[in-house]
Amino acid sequence: MKNRILVACVGIPLILVVLFVLPRPFTPTMIAILAAVGTYEAMHAIGMNHPRIALYTAVLAVAIPFWVYAGESRVTALTTLLIYLVLVFAEAFASGFRVKIDRVGSAFFFALLISYGLSSVVRMGMLEDELRTACVLLPIALPFVVDAAAMLTGMFLGKHQLAPNLSPKKTVEGSIGGLVGGVVICLLYGLVFQKITGVTVNYYFLAVYGILGAVISQVGDLAFSYIKRTRKIKDFGHLLPGHGGVLDRFDSVIFCAPLIEILMTWIPAFK
Repeated sequence: MKNRILVACVGIPLILVVLFVLPRPFTPTMIAILAAVGTYEAMHAIGMNHPRIALYTAVLAVAIPFWVYAGESRVTALTTLLIYLVLVFAEAFASGFRVKIDRVGSAFFFALLISYGLSSVVRMGMLEDELRTACVLLPIALPFVVDAAAMLTGMFLGKHQLAPNLSPKKTVEGSIGGLVGGVVICLLYGLVFQKITGVTVNYYFLAVYGILGAVISQVGDLAFSYIKRTRKIKDFGHLLPGHGGVLDRFDSVIFCAPLIEILMTWIPAFK
């Protein structure tokens, strides 16, 4: 617990500085770094140990947030994808069938899943000034709070296992606590940013954000727990003491950030 708190004390201010203090290009830079490290962790977990294919895949993961920031040009995407495919299959041909196609496909899948999922933060960072200030932190803050609320509730009240085969420590009571925490943080978030920015806030919509965001955040957490169990590993890495790797900390953000972007398009809580 001590290590988790220390990492939070360093990591949260750093994220706030990137999102609210530094120039806008630093947001895709931060997301690109997280995506590259997360993709590397996923490739290591699935046994993709071909160094050059791993490098090409990590570069692809880095490129996606900047592609999103630059406007998501279709020609750029097709060109990058074609170059990636040619390089990867050239390495596969040269390997004499030592490179397994299932691991190549898994590496590509994880690069897209992790990098494009996190890139929803980049798109929200490109909104107009007041809306950007109000929106950009929510897809990160919501899953973090849901995770913390679920963990604390489970520690003190948890009795019934939620998914024992995937994550034995998760409980039904903890999941409900995460749901409540998601609604509470969204409402408090709206109140704070209404005071800061003066934007109009729809608290009913924010409550919907909290409910759906809490559910999808926990789905994301369980999804990556499923990957760890199939690969028989405890954590994806050791970069963040007390948490594990980047994927152990940001797994729920990968799922939650796209949902929040969709909800902000369909039922905008900030105007």
